Amino acid sequence: MRAGVSVAVPLLVVLVADRPEWSMYAAFGAFTSLYGRTRSGRPRLIMQAGAAAALITAVLLGVLVGSLAERNWPAVAVVGLVAAAGTAIATAEQWHPPGALFLTFAFGAVASAPHHLADVPAAAGVASASAAFSLLVGSLRGRRPAGGRTGRPPVERGDAEPGRVWHRLRAVDVREAVWCGVAASVAGIVATGLGIGHPYWATVAAVAPLSVAGRSARLLRAGHRIGGTLVGLVAAAGVLALGLGPYPAILALAVLQIGAELVVGRHYGLAMVFITPLALLMNQMAAPRAISELLWDRGVETAVGAAVACAVILLAAPRARGPAPRRVGEGPGSR
Repeated sequence: MRAGVSVAVPLLVVLVADRPEWSMYAAFGAFTSLYGRTRSGRPRLIMQAGAAAALITAVLLGVLVGSLAERNWPAVAVVGLVAAAGTAIATAEQWHPPGALFLTFAFGAVASAPHHLADVPAAAGVASASAAFSLLVGSLRGRRPAGGRTGRPPVERGDAEPGRVWHRLRAVDVREAVWCGVAASVAGIVATGLGIGHPYWATVAAVAPLSVAGRSARLLRAGHRIGGTLVGLVAAAGVLALGLGPYPAILALAVLQIGAELVVGRHYGLAMVFITPLALLMNQMAAPRAISELLWDRGVETAVGAAVACAVILLAAPRARGPAPRRVGEGPGSR
């Protein structure tokens, strides 16, 4: 419910303000709510605040790249850096969900649309306000998880202790960050070279499997990404065929996001059935296109990105160390 409210309210605000071009900034700022679901209190606030700062930065980078006369290839060059840096930060800060998927998606989606330098203040303001609202919603007290678990105690975070910060930085696997950057870059190069309409979907599909630990878990995640997307495309075709107006569409987005959050920690492929129509509906709200083209782009780019991810997983297998986390679910931002 926190995730659904955090996304729906900012989108409603920009819609009422008659600034639909700001919906992208609002949505990515709201991704803040997807972090820290296994924590509560101060640890949750700290994790979400760090994620908010990173998401806002990704949005602003996207606006800057999108303001270029030719933005497609510069976006490919920068997305690898965003993916690598995001992986390093997520590891150092022990983010949940792990990895650079949301940052990669935020940058890629914003950079794919045309912008002007004059859009930077609006992007910063809207994304920051949306993220602040997510922090507020995330701070509301809710029911404790089953068994009374609320995540690691605050003392384990040591956020204000320089020694512990240095310890977290030492825990960063530079190779993992580099491989993630390579996967995003290669997927972007292939998708852009093929002239597909949404190359950033390929980069997101390439980064998503690398957010979990272990070769088998990563290959399984890539398979879930493809299979879940194919089923999700059928669901998306039905949702898009309804031709929902702006307000019903926002309600549908909230429902889809809640559904994805409910299942993503249990079965990633099933979550993709919710995430796929969610992503395409958001895309249609920002820039309407023919439904058949949208479905085709999503399917092809997911296959391209997942294939690149599998190649990277097999090449990096000797270095993909560490036990798989108890909950490897991401959030609906894994679009």
